[in-house]
Amino acid sequence: MDPRFLHHNTHLIDPKEFEDRDPNLRYLRSQKYIYISPLIEQFPLDIPGVYTLSGGRQIGKTTLLKQWMLYLLEKKISPGSIAFLTGELIQDHFSLIHLLQRLLESMPQGRMRYIILDEITYVKDWDKAIKYAKDAGMLDECILFLTGSDTGFLKDARMRFPGRRGKASTVDFHYYPLSFRDTVFLKCGLKSEEEATVDMLYQEFHNYLLHGGFLTAMNDLAQNGEISTATLTTYSDWIRGDMLKRGKHEHYLREIITGIIKRYASQITWNSLAKNQAIDHPQTILDYVSLLEEMDAVFVQQALVEEDLSPAPKKARKIYFADPFIYHALYAWLYPVVNPYTTQILAHIADPICASHLVESSAVTHYRRYWPTYYIKGASGEVDIAYVKDELFWPVEVKWTNQIHLNELDQAAKYKRSVVLTKRKQTGHIGQMPTVPLPVALFALNTAFL
Repeated sequence: MDPRFLHHNTHLIDPKEFEDRDPNLRYLRSQKYIYISPLIEQFPLDIPGVYTLSGGRQIGKTTLLKQWMLYLLEKKISPGSIAFLTGELIQDHFSLIHLLQRLLESMPQGRMRYIILDEITYVKDWDKAIKYAKDAGMLDECILFLTGSDTGFLKDARMRFPGRRGKASTVDFHYYPLSFRDTVFLKCGLKSEEEATVDMLYQEFHNYLLHGGFLTAMNDLAQNGEISTATLTTYSDWIRGDMLKRGKHEHYLREIITGIIKRYASQITWNSLAKNQAIDHPQTILDYVSLLEEMDAVFVQQALVEEDLSPAPKKARKIYFADPFIYHALYAWLYPVVNPYTTQILAHIADPICASHLVESSAVTHYRRYWPTYYIKGASGEVDIAYVKDELFWPVEVKWTNQIHLNELDQAAKYKRSVVLTKRKQTGHIGQMPTVPLPVALFALNTAFL
């Protein structure tokens, strides 16, 4: 093992002490909330191939893979058959090929080997090395996991390795921040859905609007009573750094994020977003927003063409931050204050308009985890969510207000399958449309519990 990577491979010293020695797992044990993702049991054990794990910055991908290493050790996989490498320490594809050759030669032969290449996009021309290794037969008895903090590297993998990924039914995995459901189970120690009460869900949803699905923010709030400035800054610094690494300009990024926040939850065109900004070309706006989307920082929601269940390319879009914590972190970067948690985050949640926008964005970005998700722009108004399932679209309106007027739902009322997610704690109807408490709906999303 190359000594540069030894501190990530302490299982080679003593597998029984891996959890105590590894920096990620040791830090995890010091936290109040420790999440174990079900993805661990979905990862391959015995099918060789090139697999990918994508997901945004600071959501715990590295820790997840360290937990998987611990899982492999518990499955009696030989410690010498497991290796963790970080792309930050590998210069280019020549260095990567040489490193893989030496590593594979040192690992036990005649059995499966497990190699993790974390943040592969740091390696220049990384895809050339993986293609060479696969074509040369170096990976025939190997499960190789590649991770990246944007989905762009997935496109490279699919394009450059057709037929070389392996025989598993799933080779690409995506790691999101914790969903509202995951958060409630973790923080409340639930064993089943039935243990959740409506009051519990409403309290935890309020908290979710503060910390989102980011474990660091959750643990900050649990241990210190607030989300620290350092936690917020760490995330915004990663976003800025990744943009600069791609040759983008920080002042353009600042203008674009400012424009998104000012028009949050509203329809946006690239021309309108460029208006009154130093950026004079809509294509530049599109390039920056596309990168933010690849980085899992935003979700761009397009309008639905109802006839063929496809996006309407010429209609305006809505841009949502992918998690409430991302909104708070980037807002704190744009408008720095001494204590952003008290001055900004709590104030945003207390403000009815801002809170309703964060609630709407949370609902939209939860639905999009499971189904293609759009909004409807019709003659009688909008519908916040139209998700496609079973070759049908299902309209969902979000109303986080104390009073709902039927004339605000004219467009939703046109569809037989429309549902309204509300601030009320009881189910009911408005007109012919069923109403469901929004936290209850998000908690039960994509389950048979509701």
